[in-house]
Amino acid sequence: MKPVFADVDKSLCMNPLSVKKLITSKTKAIIYVGIGGNTANYLKIVKVCKEYNLRLIVDAAHMAGSRVSDRDKHVGIESDCTVFSFQSVKNCPSADSGAVCFSDGEHDKIARKMSWLGIDKTTYDRSGENKYKWKYNVEEIGYKYHGNSIMASMCLVALKYLDCDNSVRRKIADKYTKMLSHIKEIEIIQHENELTSSRHLFQISTDERDSLLDFLASHNIYCGVHYIENTQYPIYHKYENSNINLAKHYSDRLISLPLHLHMNDKDVDEVIRIISVYFGYE
Repeated sequence: MKPVFADVDKSLCMNPLSVKKLITSKTKAIIYVGIGGNTANYLKIVKVCKEYNLRLIVDAAHMAGSRVSDRDKHVGIESDCTVFSFQSVKNCPSADSGAVCFSDGEHDKIARKMSWLGIDKTTYDRSGENKYKWKYNVEEIGYKYHGNSIMASMCLVALKYLDCDNSVRRKIADKYTKMLSHIKEIEIIQHENELTSSRHLFQISTDERDSLLDFLASHNIYCGVHYIENTQYPIYHKYENSNINLAKHYSDRLISLPLHLHMNDKDVDEVIRIISVYFGYE
């Protein structure tokens, strides 16, 4: 398959209008990325997939705990495949793991088999008193991609605290928004449903990205950039096109401010103060 990159809008999520312009008879699926836990345009993309009879794959690496307009409805239920990350810095952390969820049970069976070397029985299925239970068949050339009980145990505990932890993230994001909104030199990336976003990231956009990053680092405040536009990587150069102008615009301007559960009010205030000092608002 060949990737085709659509543009984003100001939410940094896929723009449905851009997607529609790129759909051809060869298009098979749309991959929606919920950056930072944002559900912006998600339901519109679901509608596009239904309209054009396309598969929907949701990259939900940042979306553990993100809900759509119905607050009790977790993102991903409408998709054919949703992929979550439970890596150590994610909202539902283990050491390093994730989950692939399918709407079709048969696809789930195939993925489980392919992630366990293509073997048709798990080790558990091969245990028991029957002396022939050890026998199994290798039906596919698969991979050793299966999870393990240690990672699963961490996630089962983390799930109990996920909604509470995300509410802390939203509280920090809300304070950033209120205290930085008057600085005209920056644009705050808004989430469509602030009350239901996982708020994995808090992002701002500024023409002075690199110098602001250096200034913050000089005050021991270390930020990230999520992300540069894909076709800037050599592996994707051949896919560069003029359809992703806004993605390129934000690629040169984005900063992810510190946002994690060990931050207290004093930490958040200090980040806000240093940004204000840089732009001459203090």
